[in-house]
Amino acid sequence: MQEIVVISGKGGTGKTSITAAFAALADSAVLADCDVDAADLHLILKPDVRATHDFSGGKLARIRSEACIGCQRCAEVCRFDAVKLSNISNDVVAKTYAVDPVACEGCGVCVHFCPVKAIDFEEAINGQWFFSETRFGPLVHAKLGIAEENSGKLVSLIRKEAKRIAEEEDKSLLIVDGSPGIGCPVIASISGADLVLVVTEPTLSGEHDLNRVIDLADHFGIPALVCINKWDINPEVAGRIEARARERSVATAGRIAYDPAVTEAQVAGQSIPEYTDGPLREQVVTLWDAVQRGLEKGNGHKEK
Repeated sequence: MQEIVVISGKGGTGKTSITAAFAALADSAVLADCDVDAADLHLILKPDVRATHDFSGGKLARIRSEACIGCQRCAEVCRFDAVKLSNISNDVVAKTYAVDPVACEGCGVCVHFCPVKAIDFEEAINGQWFFSETRFGPLVHAKLGIAEENSGKLVSLIRKEAKRIAEEEDKSLLIVDGSPGIGCPVIASISGADLVLVVTEPTLSGEHDLNRVIDLADHFGIPALVCINKWDINPEVAGRIEARARERSVATAGRIAYDPAVTEAQVAGQSIPEYTDGPLREQVVTLWDAVQRGLEKGNGHKEK
């Protein structure tokens, strides 16, 4: 099994639309949406959810008010100011202590120092992950809870499950919609991948962020290719991006022109190859062919 991860230096470059297009063009593929902070691949693929699982990325402290003796030791040792006096009383004190779950970092220090062991250390439910079927094949995706963290752990879980399904169903390809940026979720998205496709756009921020993503892929020794989306809105910057990529021995796999059909396809809940037979589809097919060649050569990072 081989793995392609579609990433970008910033959000909104079109990587999800391209991932959905690849899903429509690929044979025998498993799909994974690792952009768990803002997952939207399901909007195009319209998955039929077959299994739902809770995700726990850490633990939270919870004080049992009936056992609290009000000694305030927990508040003294908490470096995150997450322990406060409450208005709840018990048989010992008029006010007991409570943990603010929003402020709690799950370090467990209060649990360790509580003299009467009145603090439980419980798994925190940070979101959910799903196994689904789509018209293009199996999809593993997730939904992180509002303001929840540990998305890097959730990304790793999604990739692990997608690989397991690919092996069980004898699928030859895993296509991943990765996270944008260069932080922990992106590292979790690309580590160990066979090839990354970096989707950028011809703007100054797109140019800058592309360089950072190439640095990241190079650091982990992962072959990379570049796609310039909406290249024709600024051909000068698009040319500069291609030149800079060549200087770094990274090939440009394709250019996608600005086309209202992309938005129209999204509104219709379809991938680009499903929605149109025009030039846009031809550009996406050309891009997919280049990505497949890069995957076959195993040297997409080094331009011949």
